[in-house]
Amino acid sequence: MPIAEDLARIALQEEQLQFARFDEETAWRLGSRLREIAVTRGSRIVIDVRRFGQPLFYAALPGTTPDNVEWVRRKINVVQRLHRSSYAVGLEMEKKKSSLTESQGLPLIDYATHGGCFPLRGVGTGIFGCVTVSGLPQRADHELAVEALCAELGQVYESLRLADIP
Repeated sequence: MPIAEDLARIALQEEQLQFARFDEETAWRLGSRLREIAVTRGSRIVIDVRRFGQPLFYAALPGTTPDNVEWVRRKINVVQRLHRSSYAVGLEMEKKKSSLTESQGLPLIDYATHGGCFPLRGVGTGIFGCVTVSGLPQRADHELAVEALCAELGQVYESLRLADIP
């Protein structure tokens, strides 16, 4: 998996996956869609959809632990602070052979640059929240969030998904 290719694709995802309108009902549909996909696939994940400072949907599926809740919190902190997908931030840090602790003094206990938290953007308004998945390998967490966002926004997932790893 070339990092540059994934970073370019994630930038496209972040640009394309924007909401014209987002409210509590939208958050419920997005979270419910994620839960339905996860249950169908037998995934053990935690799902969180929120406006920053306001949780709107939360689900912990069987097999998850309190550790998943911590991963969600730490991933949210990355997106809320840097306004980028947690996976993109992690890939950028990997590319630079650095970390948020080294580059910005942010403690690992509060920030996780692992995939699974994706910024929610409003058309013409910018980032207002995020959707987070925790429990799968980080690339799969990221892709599950993107897949559900594509379905919610009427986008073709195949045109935005990350390339398969050979």
